[in-house]
Amino acid sequence: MRILLAEDEPDLREVTIKRLRASGFGVDGCPDGEEALYYLEHMNYDVAILDIMMPKLDGLTVLRILRNRGSQIPVLLLTARDSVGDRVAGLDAGADDYLIKPFEFEELAARIRALLRRRSPEKTDAVSVGDLTVEFSTRKVTRGGKEISLSSKEFALLESLIRHKGAVLSRTQLENQVWDYGFEGGSNIVDVYIRYLRKKLDDPFEKKLIHTVRGAGYTLREE
Repeated sequence: MRILLAEDEPDLREVTIKRLRASGFGVDGCPDGEEALYYLEHMNYDVAILDIMMPKLDGLTVLRILRNRGSQIPVLLLTARDSVGDRVAGLDAGADDYLIKPFEFEELAARIRALLRRRSPEKTDAVSVGDLTVEFSTRKVTRGGKEISLSSKEFALLESLIRHKGAVLSRTQLENQVWDYGFEGGSNIVDVYIRYLRKKLDDPFEKKLIHTVRGAGYTLREE
């Protein structure tokens, strides 16, 4: 899943990006509202996190522009203001959630997962395909009752596939969801990580769940 974080405090921005990436998210960061709007216009994100007090364009202005353009991207507002009026203003502008600084990273991650569930047909924390189960909050993956260890990128790729189970996702879609905007890896990076997943999730089992759709991409489904 891919996230945009717009935050003008450099230390907070960098440490939050670092922890989100360690949690398996693809994350792009920017320091002001104009840059945030540019990213949101040119890239696809699953969640946008906007600080309200930013230079050039504040978070509320960016949010209003997005909603006026018909964007339905889930938006979480960050702010040091904790009055009821401020929260009401943010929610009335079209925000999906609101988090007051300073915050604990675990709460931010939980709120992101909640926003992702709202967009997904699956409304629970655990999703299954056949005997494969993924728990998003704990990053626990099991198949046939056996727990399987995945790297953060392997988990992020599996999360994209299982949240869209049965759908065919192109290589470009998967790359955009898992890797950051500035990623300069090889053009076959998705294929490489699909092989990693198959080695762990499919090879030890008779039934295969990860399928290649020639000329289109990959899908996760039970045949």
